[in-house]
Amino acid sequence: MYNIQANESGTRSISISEENLQTIRNFSLFHLLIDSNGIVTEQSLDKLRLNIRSLLTTPQGSDKALLDLCIDVIYHKDMKALGLKNLIALFDEWCANNPE
Repeated sequence: MYNIQANESGTRSISISEENLQTIRNFSLFHLLIDSNGIVTEQSLDKLRLNIRSLLTTPQGSDKALLDLCIDVIYHKDMKALGLKNLIALFDEWCANNPE
């Protein structure tokens, strides 16, 4: 289990499981998510949420792991742009340590 900081002051965090990270990898949720400037904004988070909503309407989107990721992480009440930025950093680090 991992924790990411969700706000600037560090008073809020979101727990991330190995299964959440694997789900992000399985559905390639971060592929082409961030613009070429590399800055994570609230619009990036909105784009991710819209992409996931689209996935949920497909047969592949009925996956329980994807629903768990939505409930526990993506739609978490504390998830903002900073949380997404930290989630992407955690995911990159996790992928480096866990090659496919």
